[in-house]
Amino acid sequence: MKGKILIVDDEADLRAMLKAILEDDYVVAEADSGAALQKCFATEAPDIVLLDLKLPDASGLDLLPQIKKTWPDTEVIVLTGEATFEAAVQATKRGAYHFINKPFDSQMLQVTLDRALENKQQKEENNSLRRAVATMSGGSAPVFQSSAVQAVVRTIERVAPSDVTILITGESGSGKEVIADLIHSLSTRAKNRIVKVNCAALPRDLIQSELFGSKKGSFTGAHTDREGLFRQAEGGTLFLDEISEMPIDTQSKLLRVLQDQEVRPVGSTTSYKTNCRIIAATNRKPEDAIKDGKLREDLFYRISAISVFLPPLRERREDIMPLANAFLKRFAAQANRVLTGFTPQACERLVTFEWPGNVRQLQNEIQRAVLLSEGPGVNVTDLSISDVKFIPTEGGHDTSFTLLEGVERNAIVQMLKETGGNKLETAKRLGIGRQTLYNKIKGYGIET
Repeated sequence: MKGKILIVDDEADLRAMLKAILEDDYVVAEADSGAALQKCFATEAPDIVLLDLKLPDASGLDLLPQIKKTWPDTEVIVLTGEATFEAAVQATKRGAYHFINKPFDSQMLQVTLDRALENKQQKEENNSLRRAVATMSGGSAPVFQSSAVQAVVRTIERVAPSDVTILITGESGSGKEVIADLIHSLSTRAKNRIVKVNCAALPRDLIQSELFGSKKGSFTGAHTDREGLFRQAEGGTLFLDEISEMPIDTQSKLLRVLQDQEVRPVGSTTSYKTNCRIIAATNRKPEDAIKDGKLREDLFYRISAISVFLPPLRERREDIMPLANAFLKRFAAQANRVLTGFTPQACERLVTFEWPGNVRQLQNEIQRAVLLSEGPGVNVTDLSISDVKFIPTEGGHDTSFTLLEGVERNAIVQMLKETGGNKLETAKRLGIGRQTLYNKIKGYGIET
């Protein structure tokens, strides 16, 4: 798509020459005075304004702030036949991208325009990212401080505008759904819905009806037509969380849908075209899920055109306090409370804890602390997490666990003690799913 340029100059010959040079690459509009420019303010913003400093009824320097106020993302390149250092400084201070003397070289002008357009597009991408992240973090500053997650975000920025399928991997509670939201927010489909489904939570006998839709009477209990999640996500994004928990026979039908871009509702003899972007996620390692027969290998290759790994929170400790502060601001506002922040002791506890439940556990912990805190800030005594250290099991040491696994095991043991062995409450406080907790209890050999 061509960029848009507005030429503001009172010299008709110069405008004609510029239009002849630029019209192959840009949509060119013209204004011969300050008054004509004022009328242009009611139209769509151009990408670039070429502005003469001396107009018959106005000064370009005086018009510059108006242009930037009306069209804040538009880049302004100043043209003048009487260039002075002072004028160049003033133009730059008032928002000009560049300053070009008349007469000018057409090739140099083209290079400057290309750079200005690239600079504008880069700013728009950055602003879009900041808006998306701020929305997800409750209106606070972006919370992706660690280099690991910043690398993930850079990948997302590049691939989000396309329709390529993306697989997000990472532990439970590490923020995979947030990343899916971010991808959708930065995509061309952002104006439409993102429909989310946890494949592990869908009943096995109803999952195909939920995904693909069904016709009335196609099975027991099908009293009406069901449109299905693919239909609901039309024009938008369908997020398939925990895809490795989807039954294998359903995975084969999903693969066919992705290949043919057609969906056939259960009990129907006809198919309909589908147009939604697929983002999938799993807390299993894909190679292990394939080996264990939980994920079809051909489906894996289909959904992982781009694969994004989100590290656990314990491996990106730089994110802990920014996330904690974002959650504090959000939950304090919801509780109509004014909290100044965290005490140094509370910060130390938060940063050194291993967070087996990842970001979800941190969020739950901050919400609880906001409700229970009695002082102006959150103290270490307001936190339910313990100052957990690595404790060897009976026998003096245990070589079957890594240090991080040992810390995670002890965190689960400690929380089970605090809840009197209540697994549902333990899972809730840790911010992990009940089945995940059961798997960890079994894997670590914890006696309850």
